[in-house]
This record gives sequence, C-alpha cells and structure tokens, in this order.
Amino acid sequence: MLDEKDEKLSNDSSNEESIDKNEVVVTPSENNTIDDIEATSKNTPEGSEELNEENIPEEDVLNEIDDSNAEDAEDTDNHQRHVIPLLDYHSMSMENLVGELQRLVKNEKVQAIRKHVDGIKYEFDLKFQEFLEHKKEEFVSNGGNEIDFKYNSVTKRQFNEVYSEYRDKKNQYHKSLENSLKDNLEKRLQIIENLKGLVNVEEDINTTYKNFKDLQESWRVAGPIPRNNYNDVWRTYHHHIEIFYDFLHLNRELRDLDFKRNLEEKEKLAERAEALKDVPDLNTAFQELQTLHKIWKEDIGPVDKDHREAIWERFSNATKALHNRRQGYFAELEKTYEVNLVKKHEIIEGIKVITTDVSKNHKGLQQQIKEIEALRENFFAAGKVPQKVNEKTWASFKDSVRDFNRQKNAFYKDQKKEQQDNLDQKRALLELALSLKDSEDTATATSEMKRIQNEWKKIGHVPRKFSDKIWKQFKDACNHYFDRLNASKNEAQKDELENFELKNTCLERLQGFNLSGNRNEDLNTIKGFIAEWKAIGRVPFNKKSINAKFNKILDALFKKLDIERQEAEMMKYGNKIQQITNGEDTEQALQRERTFIRRKIDESKSEVRQLENNLQFFSNASEDSPVVKDVIKKINSHKEDLETWKEKLKKLNILKNNLNKEAEEEIEDNSETETEA
Repeated sequence: MLDEKDEKLSNDSSNEESIDKNEVVVTPSENNTIDDIEATSKNTPEGSEELNEENIPEEDVLNEIDDSNAEDAEDTDNHQRHVIPLLDYHSMSMENLVGELQRLVKNEKVQAIRKHVDGIKYEFDLKFQEFLEHKKEEFVSNGGNEIDFKYNSVTKRQFNEVYSEYRDKKNQYHKSLENSLKDNLEKRLQIIENLKGLVNVEEDINTTYKNFKDLQESWRVAGPIPRNNYNDVWRTYHHHIEIFYDFLHLNRELRDLDFKRNLEEKEKLAERAEALKDVPDLNTAFQELQTLHKIWKEDIGPVDKDHREAIWERFSNATKALHNRRQGYFAELEKTYEVNLVKKHEIIEGIKVITTDVSKNHKGLQQQIKEIEALRENFFAAGKVPQKVNEKTWASFKDSVRDFNRQKNAFYKDQKKEQQDNLDQKRALLELALSLKDSEDTATATSEMKRIQNEWKKIGHVPRKFSDKIWKQFKDACNHYFDRLNASKNEAQKDELENFELKNTCLERLQGFNLSGNRNEDLNTIKGFIAEWKAIGRVPFNKKSINAKFNKILDALFKKLDIERQEAEMMKYGNKIQQITNGEDTEQALQRERTFIRRKIDESKSEVRQLENNLQFFSNASEDSPVVKDVIKKINSHKEDLETWKEKLKKLNILKNNLNKEAEEEIEDNSETETEA
C-alpha cells in the first residue's frame, strides 16, 4: 500500500490549486476586528494548508495525509476497516489473479478494495493480451486468416464475471452513498452558518458557549461528506472556530480553559506522533499518523496564540520525521526496483539469445520452449521495476517472446506439412499391409511385409491426432499376418522336429559304421545312408548343422574308400536335389538353384583366369618355387570346383527336362481325357 500511495503524490498534489480557488470566502464579522482575523490567518500552520518556506519539505506528506483523509471522508466504516495488503499481482498467473479478485469481492467491502481491483485488472489485461497475441500467431501460422481468429478463454470469462460483480457492487454502494453524502454536507454547511451566527447574538456568554459546544458535537456526528468538499469545508469550519475563540476575549476564563484542554490533547497527539518513528511497520505507522491528523483537525479545537505555532511545529516535525523515514524506505525500494530492472533486462537478453538460434528439430525446440517458459516465469517473479520504465520493459519482454514464438510457429507449420506427407506415405503402407495380411503366398508376402515394416520405421512423425490410430491399424495388420505365418510354421515344425529325430538316429548309425574292406559293398552301404537321409526331409532351421555333421562323416568315409572329390560331391548333391523336388514350389526352387550354380561357375572361371594371369608374373621363377606351387595348387582346386559345378548344373538341367516332360505328358493325358469326354 505504501508504494501506491507514493505513486499518487504527484497526482494528489496537483489538486492543491483547485482547493485554493474553491475555498469558501469568510466575511469578517462586525464583532471582530480586522487585526484579530489577520492574526488568525497568520497563525494557521496547525491547519496544514498554508505553510511557510521552512515547512516546504513536509508539504508532500501533509498533502498526502489531507487527500487520504478526504478520500476516507466518504467511508463511514473507515475507522473500523482492517488493512488489506496489496499483493505482488505482477508475479501472479491469470488464474491466480482471478482467484484473488474473487476472494476480495466476496469477503471485503467494495469501498476498501478499489486499489487492489485496479492493480489486478491492470496485470490481468497485460497478461491476457500477451496470451491472446500468442494464440493468434499460432492460428495464423497454422494457415488461418487473422480476420477469422476467435478465442474463447474460460479464464477471461471468469474474470469478466467477477469484475462485473465488483462494478455492480461498487455502483450500488455509490448510489446509496450519494444521497447520504449530500445530506451530511448540507448539515455541516448549516453548522458552519450557525457557528457564524454565534458571534452576532447578544445573549449571555455562557449560553453562547454552550451553543458553541453543541455545534461542535453536532459536527462530530454529522457523518461523511463527498471527498471533493472535505478540505474546503473543514478549513471553513476551522476558520470560524478560531474566529469564535477570538470572540471569546469577552470571557477569557472560558476561552483559556478550552485552550488549555485543547493544548493538552494536542500535546498527547504530538507525543503519539513522535513515537511513530519507532514503529517497525511503516504502513501501520503512516495510517496511525493519518488518523492523528484527522483527530487534530476534526476533534480538537485551537489553542492560544502563544502555544499555537510551537505545538504545530512539534506535531509537524514528528510528521516530517516519519515522512523522511518513508522517503528513505522508498529510496531503498527504488534501488530494489533498479536491481529488478537489471534482472529483467538479463532475462530479456536470454530470450533474445535463444531466439537467434532457434532449433530446427522437434526435440531441441521443445527444450528451448521449456527454457523460454522458465525465463518467462523468472520475469514475473523478478518483482517490480521503476514505474517510468515499466511499460517499456514490458513491451521489450513481449516483443522478445513474440519473436521466438513466430519462429517456433513457422517451424511447426513446416512440420505440419511434412507430417501430412508422412501420413500419406503411412496410409499407403497401411493399405499394402491390409492387402497382404491374408495372403497365402508366404514367400512373397513375408518379404514384402518385412520391407514395408522397415519403410514404416524410416518415415517420420505424423499429426498427433492420427498417430495412435494409424499405428494400431498397421500393427494389427502385420500381427495378423505373422500370427498366421507362425501358426503355419508351428504346424510344419512338428514334422521337422520328427525329421530331426530320424536324421539324428541315422547319423548315430553312420557314426558307428565301419568299412568292411569290400569297396563296392561299403560304397553301396554308404549310398543307402545317403538315400535314407534324403528321404527324411528338412529339419528346423536352427538344427541344420546336423547336415554338416552328416557330410563331414561322409567325406571321411569317401577319403578312406579313395573316391574322388567330384564323385563324392555329386553323391552328396543328390540330397540337395531331393530337397528341391520335395519343396512346395519346385519350379521356383529349381530356378534359384540354377542361378546360384551359374554364378558359382562364373566365379570359378574368374578365379582360374586371375590365378593364371598371376602365374605369368613368375615366368622366370622355378616350378619348384613355393609361391609357384601354391598358385598352381589353387588353379587346380578351382578347376576341380568348376567341373563339379558343371556336373551339378547338368543334373539340374536333366531334372528340369524330366519335370517339363512330365508336365507335357500330364497335359497330353488331360487333353486325351477331355477328347474322350
């Protein structure tokens, strides 16, 4: 409250001239000499409106006290009203401001909360305007037209409702107060007129004095009057009080007795005012001083001329001491405001630094948004700044935040377009997944499903409102397909596990086989093992190593029987051919195997050519050279491999021809059947 009063000084003091111009003109009574009236005018420092040059330093605080008392003159409950603290509304959020306004309007007298409501409304309007501008920028950045922008704020609606309730209460209060204030003003003006008449009545002085006391009592209970009339009416009343006391020179005993009693009361007030310099709470001390001035003016009459100036000087010096203390407090407060200003400038610069390098990715930008929000909260928590730079500081803060928001909104506008493109791509993949989820062509569908899953992972974010839904649809389609595939594999795996057990038994018997010494007989036995192995069929993928074990044992037996590697390879290759013919799609499997063998033939030829070229570099070297021997050995090995691959290709060609012949015969049989039919 102290700081707001201080801010009002310049405004309130400007009313002084108007008060002087509108002052009620007092006509000297015929019962008073001009000298008496002039003496009264010259000794009016206790009236506080006419100050000599020596009292100029305290003029501000006296004007403030007079104006505050004038304002309180309209409030009948002023003496009973408790102090309502002014909070730091600048640091509150809009929601908290609405809550505080609701509390004040509900629990406090409407005439006591004007400054509080004005402060709340000022801060709420600033914050809401900033919030609204931010929402408008988002709306425009998302492709909207500024003319079409509308925003329905629940917080703003609540504030308007509570503020409207406050205005209704205030209007109702002032309406009921207006007539009462006018009536009380008429009463007080009439008391002044009656007071004027006392000096013209020829009656017993005791009767006149009693009437004077009755008028004083009537004045005390006359009630509040409009604040605009308060100081003028009081000065006029006080002036005629002094005139009456000068009139009492006819009965000095009564006058001196009253002067003495008034002096005692004013000494008590001066003593109380002097004690206020030690009161810790400046707000309480100043309010007490304000009350003392009111009592001095309204409840206690003048003192004799000999003591008048001295007692006023004592009282005004006590006022000046508290005023100086308050000025020191405000000076320290101003230093605090300057420190707060530095903090706020640093915060604004921090926002500008972030704005100069706004992140170009969502994660980084989200982190910067948190940093901006933290700086924004720190700005409001930093406290008040000097009033003269408050608007400029606020505008600079808003501009810096707005610059960041514009770049942020531009980024997310581009992101929105990119996310829409991503959504279109994912929808296309979803359609493909839905078309494959019930496919029976597992070989093609499985590879395609895996491909589109990998493609899905590479595509970026989509708009949030579609994200969960499209992901669930895609995941369900993929899960549906692979659940079917796994169920099919599980069924097939039962047969493969059985095949593994059979092959394991065959392998154990082969491991226990010993050559008899009869080459043909032993070779036939080995061929029998190979035939048995071919007939069993495939085993689970994770147990295919059993085939390598089988071939390793065969290689050892062939070596003992002195069978050439190519012949041995061809005997074992029959196992591969058996797998091809037992597969679901023999033609495709056969084509893949032929392609594979042709590639191996080409690789073997290439290796032979390369090694033979390398051998030419050793033309001067002896054939007994280890390097030459190694190269020749590799050439012979690759040539043997080449012949083996050619033999395998020949077997495949034979198999293909046989399959084609069988297919042709089947077609002819079907044709003959149709003819017979």
